[in-house]
Amino acid sequence: MPSGVTAEEIEDMKAVALTQVKARARTLTYAAIATLGLGVISVAGHVQAAALHDAAHDVRHTTGFPCH
Repeated sequence: MPSGVTAEEIEDMKAVALTQVKARARTLTYAAIATLGLGVISVAGHVQAAALHDAAHDVRHTTGFPCH
């Protein structure tokens, strides 16, 4: 152990480092979710209404949900 540094201080430093890693992971997760969400909204906003209807209709048939 380095001189002048106690085991408690080392554990405290480890806890701070772990907290920083968790905060960074949370930030990256939120950024990924936001990017995915904006991508879905952007694609859905630029596609023709008929294409969206046809896609939803096909999904309904695939899942066995009655649609007509």
